[in-house]
Amino acid sequence: MSEQALDAFRARCVARVQATLEQLLPAPGLEPTRLHEAMRYSVLNGGKRIRPLLCYAAGEALGIAPALLDRPAAAVELIHAYSLIHDDLPAMDDDALRRGRPTCHIAFDEATAILAGDSLQTLAFQALAEASELSAGARIAMVETLAQASGSRGMAGGQALDLAAEGKQLDRVMLEHIHIHKTGALIRAAVRLAILADTPLDADHAERLDRYAKCVGLAFQIQDDVLDVVAETTVTGKTRGRDQDLAKSTYPSVVGLVEAKEMAHNLLTDALTAVSVFGVRGDPLRWVVESLIVRTG
Repeated sequence: MSEQALDAFRARCVARVQATLEQLLPAPGLEPTRLHEAMRYSVLNGGKRIRPLLCYAAGEALGIAPALLDRPAAAVELIHAYSLIHDDLPAMDDDALRRGRPTCHIAFDEATAILAGDSLQTLAFQALAEASELSAGARIAMVETLAQASGSRGMAGGQALDLAAEGKQLDRVMLEHIHIHKTGALIRAAVRLAILADTPLDADHAERLDRYAKCVGLAFQIQDDVLDVVAETTVTGKTRGRDQDLAKSTYPSVVGLVEAKEMAHNLLTDALTAVSVFGVRGDPLRWVVESLIVRTG
């Protein structure tokens, strides 16, 4: 992986999605000001922008103009931001730290945090519905894709399963089932949104991209679990050992730390194989997944 090339690609993509998010979010000072401040606080406070990066990287592999992906990339990030707000609430994981800063309900209050999450979720679908640069058919398909990935058969369902599993010792199959939904669904949607932005895609290419996204989603979660054990809070921006505090089954606790790391690297290999067909146009897809597996925070 060329670190310099990845940094340049990331900078371009982050600048694009950041400008789009700024445009979509209610302006500072607009009533209700506290709600809008909480929304902006939760979206514009950093983050790796992994899902937008994957959307743009898939678009690069397919030769899709980045301008067609600005709103889809922003929409998936808005859904992710809403999920983090709700995930951190006392009724969920009850966490006080996110990205090295107080979580939304700590910085504001619980009621405002809930409303901020709700508002970001609906804003995501508004962003897609109003994307005039996309065809009506593409917009409808994107709304459907993002809704399925976000709902009870996707991210929200995965979170429900994860909460129900607290204090229980899961096997590897059930753990994977949870994370295919909780983490993987939105990552797969990010790639799928790029596929939907342009003309119909060769079936083999679509299947390869979906395989790549599935591998990335699982590898990302495994690496997150590993970092929860080995990384410092000052590096990750999250409370170290929080999964253990909540008695959650994680990949290190189920299969062991060494095997968890091996699983992540095997998924990396599978992801790279899946997108090898795209040649140099697939380089950003390779850069992103490699950076996710070797990250320390």
